[in-house]
Amino acid sequence: MIGVLGAAAAAVVGLPGIAAADPVEPPPTPPPPNVNAYAPAKPSDFAVLDNTAYAFTTPDGLICMMQRSGGYGCSGPIPGAPEGATLVSGRIGGVPGFSNVAANPFANAGAVKQLPANSRLSFQTLSCGNDGTATTCVDSKNQSGFVIAPAGSFILNEVNPLVDRPEGTNPYFN
Repeated sequence: MIGVLGAAAAAVVGLPGIAAADPVEPPPTPPPPNVNAYAPAKPSDFAVLDNTAYAFTTPDGLICMMQRSGGYGCSGPIPGAPEGATLVSGRIGGVPGFSNVAANPFANAGAVKQLPANSRLSFQTLSCGNDGTATTCVDSKNQSGFVIAPAGSFILNEVNPLVDRPEGTNPYFN
């Protein structure tokens, strides 16, 4: 009996294995530009709505707004946005998201200026800027935000590292 089991085990070990490929993971999103390295623009030049917000247009025609109450976002035809989203927005301290809106929620800002290439607007922990091609908003409070670029648009740090982080890591130390 032991000889039969040993022969059966040897036969199983000797069979060629069935190859199972690991699922292909999508490539990681590229790192965002360092928005805070851009030259600061004068916020008062972009003040709208009785100085309760700052608004600007991007080179590709989006309208972006940073509200002094903490909300921020960009609206218009967002390249590569999921499900053809026309708005990306969030709040300081939170993670932004994409959505579809029927009309531009920032239209009440009136006429707004284009933010010059390689410049940024900052308010509290939020900085939004562009390099002439891509527009990026980053909240230094939680390192979340978004990038809008011709090659595709995406959310930065979709999981808030202050709330959900890998075991043994500390978001306050690198």
